[in-house]
Amino acid sequence: MKKTRKVRSKRYPKDAGKRTAAVSELKAGLSAYLARVKAGEEVVVTDRGTPVAKLVPIPRDEDPEMERMRRLAAQGLLRLPAKALPPGFWDGPLPEDPGDSVLKALLEDRETGR
Repeated sequence: MKKTRKVRSKRYPKDAGKRTAAVSELKAGLSAYLARVKAGEEVVVTDRGTPVAKLVPIPRDEDPEMERMRRLAAQGLLRLPAKALPPGFWDGPLPEDPGDSVLKALLEDRETGR
């Protein structure tokens, strides 16, 4: 996984909980700023020192994808996770499939249109 660089943004003067980022800083370090927003911070974007926009996290109850998953769960088509996956979950080795049964099942599924 690529390491994001550290963000050196200033505090927004009106509210100690907000960060500011010039447009050029934001473009150069977008991944790092988005990580901060995902963690719950707000980032005020400035153009030549003037605030022009604000990046804020989307509340879970307003997230359209989360709403879609809740609908699927209510229909019994999906189970929402009880907790987050442990760190490194996707880094482990893949299970063996000597007969390619998983691939065959996937291709069959695609052909039948299920």
